[in-house]
Amino acid sequence: MKVPKEIRTFCPHCKKATIHTVKQQSKGKERKMSKGRRRFERRVTSGYGAFCRPKQNISKRYGVKVTKKATLVLKCKECGKKTLKVVGRSKKFEIER
Repeated sequence: MKVPKEIRTFCPHCKKATIHTVKQQSKGKERKMSKGRRRFERRVTSGYGAFCRPKQNISKRYGVKVTKKATLVLKCKECGKKTLKVVGRSKKFEIER
């Protein structure tokens, strides 16, 4: 999917359609030991039944998605406010120069 560098779309802060610069949202920092991860580790080590089985190939067992949802960061050229817009799933995402 190719997206132009600048698009004209509605700005909710200006209440009109203006030109926006487009960037792709970065993934962000991931916490190493989130609450769910700590809970999972506790269950694995304590001996719950289903968690102690040998690991199976999850990709065969469940349908694993091969695409990511692309999110755009739109920055208004008039007011400078940023808004997010989810474009959808695509294997390849590119912003045209």
